[in-house]
Amino acid sequence: MAGNRHGNDCLDDDCPVAQAVHILEGKWTMLIVRDLLSGTKRFSDLRSSLRGISPKTLTDRLRQLEGHGVVTRTMYAEIPPRVEYDLTPKGQALRPVIDALAQWSGGSGTAELTPRGVDAGLRRI
Repeated sequence: MAGNRHGNDCLDDDCPVAQAVHILEGKWTMLIVRDLLSGTKRFSDLRSSLRGISPKTLTDRLRQLEGHGVVTRTMYAEIPPRVEYDLTPKGQALRPVIDALAQWSGGSGTAELTPRGVDAGLRRI
């Protein structure tokens, strides 16, 4: 399998799967992307839907996703300040990946997937 980018001889720097895992690593990252697939969210919306995530972890993951071009952060000059998060086209391109993971775990895709649905599906594995 020499030269096959998906084979075992793949170097992390050249391997598209390793690159994707690097961007999407962490317990919460894919769940944040999943929640943003339904549209723009504020920080408090994400905290509510991701029960158990600490504010620091959510902030860190959002910054990482923003740094990788997956999420945009829009800050409005209002009092109190309003910040909204949305997926970029690169982030929206993850929809089939999220849907495939949901189907693989026994869910039915992002349209019907809730945070509890993911937890329940993962517990069955």
